[in-house]
Amino acid sequence: MFYYVLKYVLLGPLLRVAFRPRIEGLDHVPGSGAAIVAGNHLSFSDHFLMPAVLRRRITFLAKAEYFTGPGLKGRLTAFFFRSAGQIPVDRSGKEAGQAAIREGLGVLGRGELLGIYPEGTRSHDGRLYKGKVGVAVMALRAGVPVVPCAMIGTFEAQPPGRKIPKLHPVVIRFGEPLDFSRYAGMEGEKAVLRAVTDEIVYAILSLSGQEYVDRYAADVKAEEAEEARKAARGRRFPRLPRH
Repeated sequence: MFYYVLKYVLLGPLLRVAFRPRIEGLDHVPGSGAAIVAGNHLSFSDHFLMPAVLRRRITFLAKAEYFTGPGLKGRLTAFFFRSAGQIPVDRSGKEAGQAAIREGLGVLGRGELLGIYPEGTRSHDGRLYKGKVGVAVMALRAGVPVVPCAMIGTFEAQPPGRKIPKLHPVVIRFGEPLDFSRYAGMEGEKAVLRAVTDEIVYAILSLSGQEYVDRYAADVKAEEAEEARKAARGRRFPRLPRH
């Protein structure tokens, strides 16, 4: 119930007025039955803008940190995400990927829409990164179509670190559903999973026009964070010149 109050009464109208999103290809999203909507992830605002424009309810697999924050803010955030029907997924450890797949298949098994960000994390620089194969596993096991979606302008509206979005034109573009029935029963083949995932990411790229990086976003983030730490240490403890 709270999901629909958010969408139609509290948050949805506010988002439409603030961002005035232009929606393209909405008819590509099936009106009924299970399907995956796979999108790029540029901003925290993506969690709310896409559901606000869809005619159907969509459930996202959200990172567990949104549900475990400390203090009043943490409890309010957890309440908000749970009330909106989002599912917490622990992204750490070896079993994290399998847990996400089980949860996602449960949503699809109920004939619902599942929202997935194949990159696995938010882009920190506006580029599109290599997709993880979980989206392919779920698409093949459930035998459902995948609708690519591109969020355009949300990075400029609310880049990482910005708490309050600024007004900026936003386009939400849906592409034609991708059918992977030709790979039925092959979800155990690594090469097939990579091919399906790459096809999904390429479809998102064609819609978004982003620069593509053939590496996982999490790895690039970790490397850049480590370089920043080294640079900070160097500024605090500069090397003395040798005599």
